Amino acid sequence: MTALNPKEPQLDWTLEVVVLPVSDIDRSIEFYRDRVGFTLDHHTQNEHVNVAQLTPPGSGCSIVFGNIPAQNQMAPGSMKALQLVVPDAAAARQELLDRGVEASELSVITEADGGTFFGFRDPDGNSWAVQEIKARAHRPLIPKDHIGLSEWAGR
Repeated sequence: MTALNPKEPQLDWTLEVVVLPVSDIDRSIEFYRDRVGFTLDHHTQNEHVNVAQLTPPGSGCSIVFGNIPAQNQMAPGSMKALQLVVPDAAAARQELLDRGVEASELSVITEADGGTFFGFRDPDGNSWAVQEIKARAHRPLIPKDHIGLSEWAGR
């Protein structure tokens, strides 16, 4: 048997879903889809489950909420400082303000790329930090020509 080198990753481990504790699923869908601008990937409702998954534009990680066991272990609003990255914090902040989302003032911790932030909260109080990384405009983590899951499923 060959021993694995603990310093060399053997598999990709991708963070793709974060469970977000909310008190009202429909209100949260409206907030994240219609006001923040996330894409609603699915909203599944039946006699056993009511769950929704939404993804920020350009992200490989989604949020999910609903009457699922993982969410039921957290109090609504208890998720703090989830972080989004944008190429232009001022433009992102203005977009949220224009959509009726309250956002904090821009905070410049350092003039270096990655040093500008602002924040916002959802209706339950879950908080988000938005960080400006200008390089994302030229080098997005997920290339624009990447085929999304919904597009792939339709092929």
